[in-house]
Amino acid sequence: MLKISAAELAALANVSWKTVQRMEAVEGVPSSRAGTLECIQAVLEAAGIEFIGDPATSPGVRLRPEKHPTST
Repeated sequence: MLKISAAELAALANVSWKTVQRMEAVEGVPSSRAGTLECIQAVLEAAGIEFIGDPATSPGVRLRPEKHPTST
């Protein structure tokens, strides 16, 4: 979706590359420190990802629709 590598995501979130790899390998919500998850989520949201659905039963993501200024 964003076309960034796990290493780039790790650097932007200030976590280790191994941490991102572990999270990618898990089905559902990864078990990790809340602060680590929040850092990665913040980076993804700043890049345009929107988390949708219920994390436990129907998790999902989508690209946030771009907002276009309206002409007046």
